Amino acid sequence: MSADTALMPIPGPIDPVPVPRPGVARADGRVELVGLPREQIRAALETAGLEPKQAKLRAKQIWHWIYNRGVSDFAAMTDIAKAQHGWLTERFVITRPEVVEAQVSNDGTRKWLLRTHDGHDFEMVFIPDADRGTLCVSSQVGCTLNCRFCHTGTMRLVRNLEPAEIVGQVMLARDALGEWPSQPEGRMLTNIVMMGMGEPLYNFDHVRDALKIVMDGDGLGLSKRRITLSTSGVVPMMARAGEEIGVNLAVSLHAVTKEVRDEIVPLNRKYGIEELLQACADYPGANNARRITFEYVMLKDKNDSDADARELVRLIKQFKLPAKVNLIPFNPWDGAPYECSTPERIRSFSNIVFEAGISAPVRTPRGRDIDAACGQLKTAAEKKSRAELDRQAEEKLAALG
Repeated sequence: MSADTALMPIPGPIDPVPVPRPGVARADGRVELVGLPREQIRAALETAGLEPKQAKLRAKQIWHWIYNRGVSDFAAMTDIAKAQHGWLTERFVITRPEVVEAQVSNDGTRKWLLRTHDGHDFEMVFIPDADRGTLCVSSQVGCTLNCRFCHTGTMRLVRNLEPAEIVGQVMLARDALGEWPSQPEGRMLTNIVMMGMGEPLYNFDHVRDALKIVMDGDGLGLSKRRITLSTSGVVPMMARAGEEIGVNLAVSLHAVTKEVRDEIVPLNRKYGIEELLQACADYPGANNARRITFEYVMLKDKNDSDADARELVRLIKQFKLPAKVNLIPFNPWDGAPYECSTPERIRSFSNIVFEAGISAPVRTPRGRDIDAACGQLKTAAEKKSRAELDRQAEEKLAALG
């Protein structure tokens, strides 16, 4: 990374190019070990003064305690000499994001309001089902994209979450579910979706590094087939995501015409539908066993006609995409400019897609009573007037050109 890149500030309400951002140092000067790969843990120990052989051994031991046992206190690491516990504690930390508030929905969905070490709030959600439990993980504090139906999109981007803060969400959920020591069978937390606050491909390096730890067989041990990365369509980064991360891909499509998608997913003005679908066709590893998921929020009289459904089928077949479509009833929020499609309209749309041989289930809304449903990830600290939201939306649209 050049000095110029390292010093580049986050450019206001829109981040048109995904670039690495410098990390935020802890106020106490200690080094966070969560989120570091083994080699960086070893290097940090060596830099702090351990002999190379001892640093290598200690790194292996610490890795095991962090990711297999869920330990965050060096004093609990029983195979490390007690005399070294204090030395480690002075120089390093093993933390989780701070829990500001935890809520449980009537349907069992859990939402956490979390805080970074430098005082910024973000959220994660856990959705239990009969045969799986899915953790919805955030990648940024805020978002740059301003998708018009999405509550999270009304926030400004504050900063990217670091690998420790991304991995830390998974670890915190495991804490809450009592799932230490780490084991492959019998988990409640079985799946991860990078579908919380933010656009993961605008924080590519940190998301990649965090997910490598989550997927590491000696780390948190979740298979890449159980992890889905959702993007609004950052086309230049999609191939890299397939090659360097290799998880399942979900695309926030939400419309089948340029006019409508330009309105509700403004990134479409930069990377259009056909360019996006070609990137999906080229996504490494996509096949009938690992289909690309198209997220499609159902908005009354906006994108929900039979003609829209037929055009969706045509596009998927034109690009020969191994695809399934998740139809998402719109979750209303105060000041939202749209309404949810009627159940009858959603059913008709779904039937047209199904009859074309493409799976199109309707997602059951979850966690609505705690604002945990899709598009509602929004911190209480970010309350704004409708006029302020509209002003920000215009700024973002102008930046996209």
